[in-house]
Amino acid sequence: MSAKFSTLALSEEMLTNLDSIGYTEMTPVQAETLPLILEGEDVIAQAKTGSGKTAAFGIGLLQKLQVKKFRVQALVLCPTRELADQVAKELRNIAKFAHNIKILTLCGGAAFGPQLGSLRHGAHIIVGTPGRILKHLNKETLSLENLETLVLDEADRMLDMGFIEEIDKVLEYAPKTRQTLLFSATYTNEITFISDRIQRDAVSVKTVSTEVANKIEEHFYETSNKTDTLIKIFSTFKPENIIVFTNTKIEAKELAENLAKNKIDALAIHGDLEQYERNDVLVQFANKSCPVLIATDVAARGLDIKELSMVVNFDLPHTFETYTHRIGRTGRAGATGVAITLYNSGEDVQEYEDAERVFEDAGVLKKSNSFEMKPQNVTLVIEGGKKDKIRAGDLLGALTGEAGLAGSAIGKIDIYDRQAYVAIQREFIDQAHKKLSQGKIKNKKFSVWIL
Repeated sequence: MSAKFSTLALSEEMLTNLDSIGYTEMTPVQAETLPLILEGEDVIAQAKTGSGKTAAFGIGLLQKLQVKKFRVQALVLCPTRELADQVAKELRNIAKFAHNIKILTLCGGAAFGPQLGSLRHGAHIIVGTPGRILKHLNKETLSLENLETLVLDEADRMLDMGFIEEIDKVLEYAPKTRQTLLFSATYTNEITFISDRIQRDAVSVKTVSTEVANKIEEHFYETSNKTDTLIKIFSTFKPENIIVFTNTKIEAKELAENLAKNKIDALAIHGDLEQYERNDVLVQFANKSCPVLIATDVAARGLDIKELSMVVNFDLPHTFETYTHRIGRTGRAGATGVAITLYNSGEDVQEYEDAERVFEDAGVLKKSNSFEMKPQNVTLVIEGGKKDKIRAGDLLGALTGEAGLAGSAIGKIDIYDRQAYVAIQREFIDQAHKKLSQGKIKNKKFSVWIL
């Protein structure tokens, strides 16, 4: 049964306003986090976009806001300007219960001057991107000495975009005694690590556990032409991203070449690659610049892709344990994964036969004539990295500012010592490349190329 907002310790004015904007019953994330937030607890919550998380932290921080104290009392950090605008809009809607609550957005890609003017007039709540917030803190145009609540919204996306350094530096300006709320769609080791560092005794809330349990569909196909069957599998199932396991590195190389000839974007990872080549391959697969990764078991060690739609055993694994380990990479975070295994007529697959696994002849698979697999993103490489003091915010600012790209067109940002990788939506790659090549990052020219 849904819980009503009226069961919470909220003011009459807040409840009346929530009712007028259509907030009567709480979503699962609101019901689980709001009592904790109102108690002043630190919370780490797994919640997707559309789950009502903005209202969860918004109601919490607005309820305890001291309107007469005209100082920055709450800061919400978001990965993109679009999300910051969306969050600020919803907070303003909830804030209608009281007069004179000022909510200000500070994001990269917008002119700095007008933000200075707004800051001089003061604000209660700041919503913004880490890079721009840090710039204001460094210039002493923003003070967090009265901060009571810090929110990291879509924390996993901020990590993907390489904002961890900026977040750490922002925290240096914030009081140690504060409430910290962390919301993330995924619950990775990195997220837990960050929570341990920046929160105090955080209460963990996972409302997505109410979703369907992880499920893997397991299919086995007998075939005399594995490459042809593999292409038909891609055409039939239309997976977004796939790891194909081969038993040898020679096979991995050859398969990648054969798939490329059939208009399927594929990269191989194996023991013969130099470290920088391995980085290039892994970055492109993780940031959706390549849909198919072909790997040997050794090369795939330590590889953690959050959302993997399919795993294919191009060869039968040497042991059943290897099979279990390989297919366990798909079907995570509540999604249904698909695991496919190919075998020849002479191979013994008896140990795999059970009621759950589907054994079919490859003849049931079909390939459309126009089938091809192209990536959703393309990777830009910047010949500069941590050693050049380049941060994610610098790259995001250059792309959303002068290059005029929307934050949504920019994907994962990875920064190494001497290089930085940025995933750009395919249709914007030429625009992004041209602007970064012709412009400057931190007042300096860097070589930029498309991977």
